[in-house]
Amino acid sequence: MLHMNATLLAGLGVAGLATVAGYNTMSPTSQLYGRTFLGLPRGSRLLALTYDDGPNDPYTGRVMEVLERHGVKATFFLIGQFVGQKPEIARELVAAGHVVGNHTWDHPNLIFRSTSQVRRQLKQAQRVIFDVTGVETKLFRPPFGGRRPATLRAVRRFGLLPIMWNVTCYDWKARSSKEIAGHAQRQIHGGDIILLHDGGYHRMGADRSRTVAASDQILGRYRDEGYEFVTIPQMLEKAEFTEAEVLAARSRV
Repeated sequence: MLHMNATLLAGLGVAGLATVAGYNTMSPTSQLYGRTFLGLPRGSRLLALTYDDGPNDPYTGRVMEVLERHGVKATFFLIGQFVGQKPEIARELVAAGHVVGNHTWDHPNLIFRSTSQVRRQLKQAQRVIFDVTGVETKLFRPPFGGRRPATLRAVRRFGLLPIMWNVTCYDWKARSSKEIAGHAQRQIHGGDIILLHDGGYHRMGADRSRTVAASDQILGRYRDEGYEFVTIPQMLEKAEFTEAEVLAARSRV
């Protein structure tokens, strides 16, 4: 009986560890498997809008129109094969002053890919983004947020910085723009990286009309409240400055 109980407990322990491991491969805010950028300290008056899975015709252009109306620049994580299909949209993003990042070639979940396959995904996307826009991006976002320690090592060896998020708007399944904006409102505390989608990884032309409208609502609300919307590189610069301030303060104690 004791042997059976020990076996049962051991099995439950393994299952528990597997659950924890699985959670941390997909949780956007987990740092268990390696450091990723998650924004600024809570309470900052800076916010960053990020859009995944583009370029997407016509909704990337409509998102750009909303951003221009508010005088805001955002960060777009591009799927390589879509850049190849719609190079003119990728060029328009860069010409408008937005930042582009690498979101792999065709959006696989990287936790199920070997290191060589991860590198191939990064390389193909990096090459087409550079060939089309002239930008050699240093920013990377894993599809679905999926990563393992080996994934992050491959990303960093490729010269890319993994960028995650801490505000999930669930715009890929929301039934209205109000619902998307509501998700943002419940999670924003300042210093946040907000995840939205201008495209869909399955195909070109995914309907993101609700995201377009929600972007307008989010921008209007938080700019009225005194927040400033910045790109990921601008937020990274501020993060480095904040870290320097902390070190300086400690040295004075």
